[in-house]
Order: sequence, then structure tokens, then C-alpha cells
Amino acid sequence: MELYEAIEKRRSIRKFKSPPTQEQLPRVLRAGGLAPSAFNRQGWDVVIVDDPGLIEKIADIKYRLNRGLGSAVEGSIEDHALRQKAAFVNSTLLMVYHRLGKNERESRYDAGSAWLLMENICLAAVAEGLGTRILSFWDWAEEEVNSLLQVPEGKKQVSAINIGVPDSTEAIRPRALKAQGKWIHRNRFRAESR
Repeated sequence: MELYEAIEKRRSIRKFKSPPTQEQLPRVLRAGGLAPSAFNRQGWDVVIVDDPGLIEKIADIKYRLNRGLGSAVEGSIEDHALRQKAAFVNSTLLMVYHRLGKNERESRYDAGSAWLLMENICLAAVAEGLGTRILSFWDWAEEEVNSLLQVPEGKKQVSAINIGVPDSTEAIRPRALKAQGKWIHRNRFRAESR
């Protein structure tokens, strides 16, 4: 698959038929590990969560977290939280961490590099016929997930990726893209964009 085609086809998948195969996952992770990293530090770690019981516990944490979103979500909070929880079914979860550097600059470099790793994973997944969904945990939920996964000191959760074979019955929402003229500037910001 050509790179631009993979970029065009990448979507957030919220319904999976099955997890990636034991052949697909190493290829996707290798592509992630080829991402650029500041000073080639490669300050990322990925925890592969494929134990269904553990995935269910993490899905429940996400459900409880989303129930607290309040008015930030259109429609019913309960419906939103249940949809988020259902998106864990039949997928593998990749929890992405970066190391905390000696200073803010190092931590920022490693966090940015981890996001590049995640982008490579998502694009490689498309080439493998897989789908992905990026999700995050914060506050008490992040702490609960870290405790479940026995994350050591000095590691910071970046985000997570559900990965698996997309269920063809899911209606994929079209992406509404912001016009380039609204986010691309030449030499300096245009006054109307500040």
C-alpha cells in the first residue's frame, strides 16, 4: 500500500471483529519503533494488553471516566460511555508510555517521539488491513490503569491504541477536515487565526 493511500484510509475504528494476528502485531510494532525520536533516545515503552480479563478491567475504567465527562459530550453520557467501553471488545490494547527525563525538555522530547511511534503504528495497521483507535486516560483513571499494568516509577502514560480487524458493519463517520487556509501560515500567523 502506498503511503498517501494509508494516510487517506486511516480512521478511528470503534468496532472490531478480532485482534491482530501474531504475525501482524510484530510488524506493526516494528514500524512504530522506526519512528524518529529526539536524539535517537527512543524513550518510549509499549505494553501489549491482550489478556481479555485485563482488557475488560481497563475498558471499565474508561467507561467510568467517560461517565464523568458531563456536558463535554453530545447526547447521552451513558450512551457515549457504553460506546467507548464496547470499542475494547475484540481488540488488543497498546498502552504507550514515555520515560520522564531529567528535565522538562527531555520529557517533552520523549513524549513527542512517543506520538510519532503511535502514528507509525496507526499507519502500519492500515497497511495490514487493521484498524486503530487512539484513546487517553487521565487523573484517577490513569493511576488505576498504571497500577493494573504495574508501571514503574519514571514512566508517563502518553495514550493508548486499540488495534484489530475492523468490523465491516461499523458505519465509519466521514472526517470533516479543517481547510488548510485556516491552519497553514507562511512566515508568521495571520491576524484572523490567532
